[in-house]
Amino acid sequence: MRELAVLSFVTLDGVMQSPTSPEEDPSGGFTQGGWATPYWEQVMPQVFAEAMSEPYDLLFGRQTYDVFSAHWPHMPDSDPVAARLNSARKYVVTNSATHPLHWRRSIRISGDIASRIAAFKAADGPLLQVHGSCQLIQTLLQHDLIDELRLWTFPVSVGGGKRLFGDGLAPVALKLIRADATTNGVVMSIYRRRT
Repeated sequence: MRELAVLSFVTLDGVMQSPTSPEEDPSGGFTQGGWATPYWEQVMPQVFAEAMSEPYDLLFGRQTYDVFSAHWPHMPDSDPVAARLNSARKYVVTNSATHPLHWRRSIRISGDIASRIAAFKAADGPLLQVHGSCQLIQTLLQHDLIDELRLWTFPVSVGGGKRLFGDGLAPVALKLIRADATTNGVVMSIYRRRT
């Protein structure tokens, strides 16, 4: 049996859309992309140490997969983040049977996603970790499939955009298990479900 963790970057007002660049996800007319970029230098070493240093399989929504697969396969494995991402097995949630999956160790999943992911969790293997993938996270939250939330909250507010906790989700109680902050004001909070 294995657990599922979400790794997400969010603004103070809960938006997770397009932290890296304006081109990452402009859907819905979102124009504030790139809000996390000024903070990366201090944040990424902490992200790697706290959430990426142990082996894991990745679980992506298709749009986030496209963003990651356009960049990370072209980075040298001397970069520890690239090495970890490139060597991980990648499960890609997509309804398209023809969407290309060129990144090494990528596997397409479709159909009843909640049941498929529950089956992955019931099997042996490393941690399943979700990066980005807002729509997929909503499905995971609705079906109570998330064991841990690994959040980095940035000291910015962007107004509208895709939120980590969308409308209509059932209430959930979480327990803070670890917290830290960078000197540039980004707060790491790692939560687990209360049992």
